[in-house]
Amino acid sequence: MLKQFFILCSGADTDILKECSNGEQNKYAGIGATVFFTALMATIAASYALYTVFDNLYTSIAFGFVWGLLIFNLDRFIVSTIKKRDNKLSELAQAMPRIILAIIIAVVISKPLELKIFEKEINQVLLEQKNDLTLANQNQIAQQFTPKITSLENEIVALKTEIDTKETEVNTLYDTYISEAEGTAGTQLLGKGPVYKEKREKHDAALAELQQLKADNKAKIGAIETEIADLQTTQKTNVADSQPVIDNFDGLMARVNALGELPWLPSFFIFLLFLAIETSPIFAKLLSPKGEFDYRLQDQETTIKTWTMQKVNERKLLLKTDNDINNKVYNDIADEEEVISYKHKKARELMQLQADAFFKNQKEAL
Repeated sequence: MLKQFFILCSGADTDILKECSNGEQNKYAGIGATVFFTALMATIAASYALYTVFDNLYTSIAFGFVWGLLIFNLDRFIVSTIKKRDNKLSELAQAMPRIILAIIIAVVISKPLELKIFEKEINQVLLEQKNDLTLANQNQIAQQFTPKITSLENEIVALKTEIDTKETEVNTLYDTYISEAEGTAGTQLLGKGPVYKEKREKHDAALAELQQLKADNKAKIGAIETEIADLQTTQKTNVADSQPVIDNFDGLMARVNALGELPWLPSFFIFLLFLAIETSPIFAKLLSPKGEFDYRLQDQETTIKTWTMQKVNERKLLLKTDNDINNKVYNDIADEEEVISYKHKKARELMQLQADAFFKNQKEAL
């Protein structure tokens, strides 16, 4: 039962193969087994690759199964259409397009399995890439908010500097009127005279201005700090909203690119392995000698070809003979007086009818 299934997978004519020896049947069963297991590996590889895309097990398995059937059909077609010939170079030329197709299939099959085999190494590369993307994303978002935040912080510094300058002025006026009262500066007269009162009033006015300036600037600084806090909150929100995009940066293309950053030699040998598996049915058929099945198939095909060509030639000969007979008959009839007289009579009647019809049309027109 299993042998018959693998023979069916090989694409060989089962009716012809039944008449062949067990050795010939085993050869095609082996070719069919290679075709089947190659399709099975393609199903597994495609299912994993699609799982990284859809992140859904059942969907991935369904599409992977369809892909496996496609590869199975292609491989079966490739093997079944290679015909054994007496010239090896002719066989190789016949198989070359199929070998190229097998190489393409091997690349498609091997790549998803490489992703699975080197999954841990790929995850490490992706982690480094995600960290770099996170830093780059934060820097890009910061570039949108930093200039505005810096400008606002500079405004706060300017407002505080204005308060400090005013405080320095008030302190200077305080020292001035105190020194005047102590007689250590100004008029150098001890006591609270008119000059002292004038300087004290100037200090008190400046102090009132300072208090008002502090109140005004405090309100301004509070508003600016609130605006800065809002900008920082918006910045953090933008970073948090964009982070899931970076966290999900592990799709099929990202993994393939990450695989490309790993050493190429192990991946290349895996590709060679699948290339050998994919092309093994083709080379097995090319390298094997012309067997009993090939002779029987050739006999059947040449029999049908010969019979078809014979029927076509017979039809051509029949058509040529019939044409020759018809030509000879018409040539013989053409010389008979009775036929010529009859043709004259009918031609005269036809011309009379044409003349009557022309006369009638002209009369109606007038």
